[in-house]
Order: sequence, then C-alpha cells, then structure tokens
Amino acid sequence: MNHLLVGSLSVEEITVPVRDLPRHLDGLKMVQLSDFHFDGVRLSPQLLEEAIALTNAAHPDLIVLTGDYVTDTPSPIHELTKYLSTLQSRLGTYAVLGNHDLYQPLSRSTITRALTGVGIRVLWDEVVYPCGEDLALVGLRDYWSPQFNPHPVMAQISSQTPRIVLSHNPDSANTLQNHRVDLQLSGHTHGGQIILPGYGPMVRGLRTIRKNSHKSVQHWLKPLTKNCDKIVQYWDWAQGLHRVGNNLLYVNRGLGTHHPGRLFCPPEVTILQLKAW
Repeated sequence: MNHLLVGSLSVEEITVPVRDLPRHLDGLKMVQLSDFHFDGVRLSPQLLEEAIALTNAAHPDLIVLTGDYVTDTPSPIHELTKYLSTLQSRLGTYAVLGNHDLYQPLSRSTITRALTGVGIRVLWDEVVYPCGEDLALVGLRDYWSPQFNPHPVMAQISSQTPRIVLSHNPDSANTLQNHRVDLQLSGHTHGGQIILPGYGPMVRGLRTIRKNSHKSVQHWLKPLTKNCDKIVQYWDWAQGLHRVGNNLLYVNRGLGTHHPGRLFCPPEVTILQLKAW
C-alpha cells in the first residue's frame, strides 16, 4: 500500500530537435522512466503498472531508465524487475544507476544483475549505438559515485555524431557543458515534490524567501533549507526541459515519492520524439 500523497500519473510529450540527426532517425520515439524507489511505500504496484502500460501503449523505439530503482536495501529490485520485464520497445531498454542504487556494498552488482536478467542493458560509463552508428547513447555512472568523470567517455564519440546522455543527477549537466550533448535525460529531484505557486519547487522557494527576508525569518527557515543543496545544487533544473550552455537537459519528475509526498508535482512518464534539423 502506498501511504504517501502522490497524485495522478502525468504523461509529458516532448519534441526535441537534434542537429545532424539523419532523416531515417527523424521521429525516433523514446520513453523515459525514473526514480522508482520501489519498496512497498514510495511507489504502489498500481501506479507502476499504469506507467508501464502507458509506456507500452506509446510503442517506443527505445525505453530509458534513469536510476533509483530502490531506496535503501537492493532486495526489492527482484520484485521490481518482474514488472519491468513487461516493458516493450523496438530497440530495447537501457538503464543507468542512481545514488540510491549504490548505497550498500552489493547494491550495484545486485541491481545490475537483476536488470540484466530481464533484458535491460545497464550502462556504466559506456557508449552504445542501439539505432546504428548515427546516434550514440551514453550512460554515465552516478554523479555522486567515486571517480565520476564523463570526459573520457564523451571523447569516444565523433564530434559529428548526435548523442543522448543518460545521467541520473541533473547537476552533471554543469560538468557536461564542455561536451556536445544533444539531450541529457536525468531524474533524481522528483521534480521538487512540493511545488509552491509562484516559486516553483518548495526548497528553491524557501531558499529565495530566506535570502530576501529579515534575519528573524532567515533563522526560522534555515532548518527547512539547510539540506536542499545535498540533493542538487541547481534547483532551477528540478523538472522539465532546460538549456544548459549549448546543451539540452530534460529532468523527469520520477515515479516514486519520498516523505512528505507530492503537491502540484505528479509522477511522470516522459515520451520524447527526436526531430532532425
């Protein structure tokens, strides 16, 4: 049973122009799912089944999963993969890991084996070409993991080749500004979970209010904002499509939910269509 306030599942449909995309890949359809946190509390089986049904109904060419399959222990991954095994796409499902997938010593290996066992390719600082040599798909290790360094990975790709980058934490977009990234797909933030009208994500809004308020108000707000930078630095990128330098970043709001729940920030299935230009 899901004990958290979540809201109805939302489907976001995004068209992304990609420079140098060959005509035979024009219209390529991808579905992104992220931040499952499958542990019996943060994501109900009903919502997960709905997300998978909507994904399959879109008839995607590719499905990409951008991390945080579990929350603490990796053991729920075995139940989760029973659901994920029903995902359907023409060219396969590809995944990267998130910070919660690395919490315990055996988390990475356990989760990687479970996903691989149902036909999902897990990328850890790898470049693959599921659509052929004209489009690269890059999967990076988590931004908080030891030795995060996307530069040698990106150097493997010809500068003329369009590329999609999967990276769980959107803060990595700042590091990737020195490289061509036609589209980065991230999650991690849960969209901010609680959205304040006029301010956006609560943590960003409270931080803005705190900065511009009297000292007494700042003191009161400090406990509510002190940990927000431990999640991400760039809360302006908490959800949706963003331009970061010359690159495009899309941040999925995720399916799972942390306490205290979601408000004006529904869980998300993202359908992305690539357009040649």
